[in-house]
Amino acid sequence: MFSRLVFGLGLLSATALVHPALAADARTLQIIVSKDKQSLVVYDGTEVVATSKVSTGKDGHTTPSGIFSVLEKQKYHESNLYSAAPMPFMQRLTWSGIALHESNSVPRYPASHGCVRMPGAFAKMLYGMTDPGVPVIISDGELVPQPIDHPTLFHPDAPAAMPLLSDVELRPSMPDSPEKPVQVAMNDTAAMPMPVAQPIAAPEPEPPSEPISMLITRRTLRETVIDIQTLLNQLGFPAGNPDGLLGSSTVQAIKAFKTLRPAEFAGDRSLVSDTLLREVYAAAGKGEPPNGVIMVRQAFKPIFEAPVTIADPGLALGTHFFTLHAVDEKAGTADWLGITLENNLSRETMKRLGITNQESSIITGKPIARSLNRIAIPDETRHKIDALIAPGSTLTISDTGLGRETGEGTDFITITRG
Repeated sequence: MFSRLVFGLGLLSATALVHPALAADARTLQIIVSKDKQSLVVYDGTEVVATSKVSTGKDGHTTPSGIFSVLEKQKYHESNLYSAAPMPFMQRLTWSGIALHESNSVPRYPASHGCVRMPGAFAKMLYGMTDPGVPVIISDGELVPQPIDHPTLFHPDAPAAMPLLSDVELRPSMPDSPEKPVQVAMNDTAAMPMPVAQPIAAPEPEPPSEPISMLITRRTLRETVIDIQTLLNQLGFPAGNPDGLLGSSTVQAIKAFKTLRPAEFAGDRSLVSDTLLREVYAAAGKGEPPNGVIMVRQAFKPIFEAPVTIADPGLALGTHFFTLHAVDEKAGTADWLGITLENNLSRETMKRLGITNQESSIITGKPIARSLNRIAIPDETRHKIDALIAPGSTLTISDTGLGRETGEGTDFITITRG
């Protein structure tokens, strides 16, 4: 109740801090900026840690909405775009020029050239609270993280209990012949007390590593080509390094594969097509090709990616963001929080992605559960990720792929509105 009261007061005043001690120790922060309210709220789980007024981008320089993270921090920075304008306590969100920073002008209406301006005292305090990788969500309306419990979300593997005396060979207590007497050796129990069996405790799990960031999205031509290259190499058609690029080796391998199957590719004039993907999967004994992908990064670097399957591909998944607030390694449980961002797709985007209905892109009903219900992740991939997750890990679900701002030195950046 106290935090809610202070939160409400904070949105009315210039800046309000909630639970300063918590702010200093919080490890799973996320920052949510509302352009409608011109406000910034810092959460630790579902608890409000701090609030402030802000000024976002004015007409012609609109602050993009979407999912970001802190990429770089500098106590003093000068703008590379606008006449070396000072940007103290800068926290970069994109390499194209969007950041959180201090300003002497925070009128609580859109006034910046695209950045999120904050009052000086708050900008300094926030700078001291955050680390690179802290998620920053920018939306038109207010968003509040909610606890999410769903079997599709990841959780640590609970350690298996060690059986007692597992290496002791047990012998039958009855003699081979009922008539044969049984001799029992007896000790003087008064001279030596019977030892008390001590349970063997399971080993303590290793502490989790640095948080990871994940993106589940639809496969693009890049992921399709990587799959084709990988499988053609396994089938004996040298396709080169699986890099998603249609180089000369890959093109020659595809043509050689098609030459041996003239009937299957009759009338198929495209170099890469759904027919090619299905035939390569079938030849490799891999079954039906997937239509989605999960990508994993750690410390802003790609770790691995793997195929997933999205049911009802003609229906939009929507845009959803999850943060892992806490894990219990012994119990094998994880506390996830989720939000849904409005992200209406253009007709051109829907056509390109094969989407005929984007109902779940609208924030109504239970869009998070509906999207998670449609995603199937192979067990091998799930176990690999379960072993990597740590508090602060994040998961984005999006129809629109990596996004133009995602690149070297970033987490997964999803733009919902420019």
